[in-house]
Amino acid sequence: MALVPYPLARTVLFGLDPEDAHDLTLAALARIQHTPLACVVAQPRVDDPVTLAGLRFPNRIGLAAGLDKNGRCIDGLGAMGFGFVEVGTVTPRPQPGNAKPRLFRLPEARALINRLGFNNDGLDAFVANVKRAGFRAQGGILGLNIGKNAATPIERAVDDYLLGLAGVYPHADYVTINISSPNTQNLRELQGDAALDALLGAITQRREALQREHGRAVPLFVKIAPDLDEAQVKLIAATLNRHGIDGVIATNTTIARDAVRHLMHGAEAGGLSGAPVLEASNRVIRALRAELGGGYPIIGVGGVMSAADALAKREAGADLVQIYTGFIYQGPPLITEAAQALKARG
Repeated sequence: MALVPYPLARTVLFGLDPEDAHDLTLAALARIQHTPLACVVAQPRVDDPVTLAGLRFPNRIGLAAGLDKNGRCIDGLGAMGFGFVEVGTVTPRPQPGNAKPRLFRLPEARALINRLGFNNDGLDAFVANVKRAGFRAQGGILGLNIGKNAATPIERAVDDYLLGLAGVYPHADYVTINISSPNTQNLRELQGDAALDALLGAITQRREALQREHGRAVPLFVKIAPDLDEAQVKLIAATLNRHGIDGVIATNTTIARDAVRHLMHGAEAGGLSGAPVLEASNRVIRALRAELGGGYPIIGVGGVMSAADALAKREAGADLVQIYTGFIYQGPPLITEAAQALKARG
């Protein structure tokens, strides 16, 4: 943080239970973000504009969804230099998520495992928070990530996504359809060919109506898993193209444990993020780029712990790069370092 060395802050935070540290940090950020104390976390935004999916991103580094599920800290996070911030995943109705403990640090691997389960305050509270944020007015790009409630049967999942899309549409620069979290039962089944085709068909039909209603076209992105084989990636790419989806976010957390099974908490259920996911994510990005061609927007996320990792995402084929676990381990300096590296690369 700009006025507090992040290694010092991390030492304190890593002495706490992971979820307690997360909640404490967000609560503090929410309190200070619209006060003079915001200078404690603020740092200059690297100027490296790029236009993608019709949006002008101030730079190529964004915050991945999941850190701020309720959209409480958009301005505080945006002040740290992100070109874009994605918040959520939000579900139509509030839900507590999975039982605790559900968040684990694996510092030896520079990783996290979470099985939070889309814990959030619901769509109404989320939209109220988003409407209070000034990040978009200051030139930042805001992505809103939507999912389904755990209690909604998978065969009715489309209903939740349509509710979410209608609720966030007027307030988003882009909307992300999250079908890849491992922490909501059966959710990843929506990545299957027939299920994805049906879901995206319904979503794009609703978007056409929303576009007419609001007089603006909001790009749609789909977030997919790293645990996909080449054939699955090809099918997803073809489905995205067929339905005119504007871009893809690759990838979510992994259910693989080969790299961490020997560590404390390494066998915990949930999604693994951080350094062990880097190559799996990059493999999916490379496959997507091969299938989708050079002009299709890809946001790369997974395992970005350094500026070099951000560059690796670009080399794999990503246009933009998001961070989450690297932000937890390295702090706000990673935002600037990665954005500067990508600017230098061009």
